[in-house]
Amino acid sequence: MANTPEVIVGAPEDLGLRQVLVDGKRVGKAHSLRELRRILDRAGVDPGHEIQWLGGDSTVWPDQAWVRRTICFFMVLGLLATAWPLFRIGMSDSGDALTYGGRIAGLTILAVAVLEVLAVGAAIDYWGKRRWRYSGVVVLAGVVISLLCSATLLLLQVGERFTGYTVVGMVLGVWSAVALFGLFKCGAWKGLRIPRKIAIGVIVSTLLAAANLAYSQIYVPYVTTPLIQSGAEFRESNMEKGAKQVYVTVHLYVKNAGQVPVYILGSMYWIHGGPASSRPAAKPAGTTLLYVGEFVTPVGRVLNPGEEVAQDAVIEIKGTDPHKYEAIKARTEVYVIRKDRMKMTEDYERSLVEGKRLKEDCQPGDPPNAEYRYRTGISNSSEILNVTRGPQRVTVWRVGGKEPHVVVDVSPPGDRIRYDGKNPIANEKSSERYGLTQVRGTMVQTPYPELLEKAGSTEKNESPAPIPTPPPTTAPTQ
Repeated sequence: MANTPEVIVGAPEDLGLRQVLVDGKRVGKAHSLRELRRILDRAGVDPGHEIQWLGGDSTVWPDQAWVRRTICFFMVLGLLATAWPLFRIGMSDSGDALTYGGRIAGLTILAVAVLEVLAVGAAIDYWGKRRWRYSGVVVLAGVVISLLCSATLLLLQVGERFTGYTVVGMVLGVWSAVALFGLFKCGAWKGLRIPRKIAIGVIVSTLLAAANLAYSQIYVPYVTTPLIQSGAEFRESNMEKGAKQVYVTVHLYVKNAGQVPVYILGSMYWIHGGPASSRPAAKPAGTTLLYVGEFVTPVGRVLNPGEEVAQDAVIEIKGTDPHKYEAIKARTEVYVIRKDRMKMTEDYERSLVEGKRLKEDCQPGDPPNAEYRYRTGISNSSEILNVTRGPQRVTVWRVGGKEPHVVVDVSPPGDRIRYDGKNPIANEKSSERYGLTQVRGTMVQTPYPELLEKAGSTEKNESPAPIPTPPPTTAPTQ
C-alpha cells in the first residue's frame, strides 16, 4: 500500500484541460479520457487504478477542440500578420536608414518582430498543452505589440494618402483589441511572476535610456537646420581694342556652412544692369536683365558640411557708354533638399527633358514657359516612412520669360501642383518634411563706369579678352 501512487485529476480549466497529478507531481494535462489514459501509462499507473476527481467525474470533459483550434489559428494569423511588416521594415532600416537613429530604430523593430514570432509558438502551446508556464504572457505581449503597431501605423498616416497599409492597420487594430479582451478574460497574464520593485526598476531604466537615445540621436539631428551660403563677386573686367562690349568675370559660389548634407537640385544666377537716371531727383527706372544661367554642375550633386562649389562666369555687356547703367548687379539662388531625410532612387542628372520632348510630356499643372525639367523618384529616410507616405518624386522646372526662375515640387506621382508664379516652392508641406529650401544669396553690385575704367586699363596693357562662358543664356539688352 505504501507504493500505491495517489492520482488526482483536477477541475477543468478555461479551455477544458484537466491537470493530472501523480503523488502531488504534475505529469500532464488531458482534454479527454483517452488522453488521460495515455498520460497515466507514461507515468506507470496501471489501468483500473483509483483516481480522485476534482470538479467533476470521468464524464466531465468540456474541451471543444474545434473552438480551441479556431482561436489558435486566428491568433497565429494575427501575430504573423504583425511580424511580417515588422521584419520587412526592420531589415530595411537596420542597414539602409539614412541616420544613426533610424538604424537603431530598425534594429529595435527587428527585435520586436522576433518577439512576435516567439508569440506564435507561445500561442500554439497556450491553446494546446500549456507545457510552458509563460506562454500566455508571451502571447499577451505579442498582442499588445500588435495593438501598438496598428495605432502607430494609423497615426502616421493621418494627413497622408489612403493606402493598403491603412487597411492593414485598421484590421490589426480590431483583431488585437478583440484578442486582448479574450486574453485578459482567460487570465493569460497570471503566469507572470516578477517582483514589483524589479519590474519598476527595469521599466524606469529602459524609459530613461530610450529617452536619452531619442533626444541625442534622433531629435537633435532632426531639428538641426542646414546652413547654406551663396553669393557672387565681381572680379576683373576687360575689352578688346576698339570693341563695343565689355567682358566681366563674376565669381559664383555656394557653401555648406552647417552640419547637414544636402542635395543641390538646381541653381541660378542673374546679372542685371541699372540704367542711369536723366535727372538726379528722378525715380530710377527698372533694371535690365543681361544674363541668366546655372553655376552648379552636375545637378543633383551632394554638398557635404564644409564643402564649397564655385565657378567663374564671364559675361558680355554690350555698349561702352558709361552713362548706360549706374551699376551692374548679380544675384544667386540655390535650391537644396536635406540628404538625411530622403534619397534619390534614380539618376537625377540624366532625367533632363527639354525642347520638343518637354512640350509633348506637358501635363495640367505644369508651369508655363518651362525650358527644361529634371524629375526623379525619392525614398524617405526610413522604410516606415516609405510605407506610410507612399511613393514620392521631386520635379524641378526651369521657367523662362521676362523673369526666369525655378519651380521645385515634391509630391506623389499622381498629384499635380497648382502653379503659382509668386511661390517658386509651392509645396510647403514638403518643404518642412524634406528640408526643401530656396537659398537666396546676397545681391552684390559694382558701378558700371568703374568696370569700364578697369576694362580700359586692361585694353591699354593689351591683355587678351576672355572667352565668354558657354552655359549662361543671354537676355536681350534694352
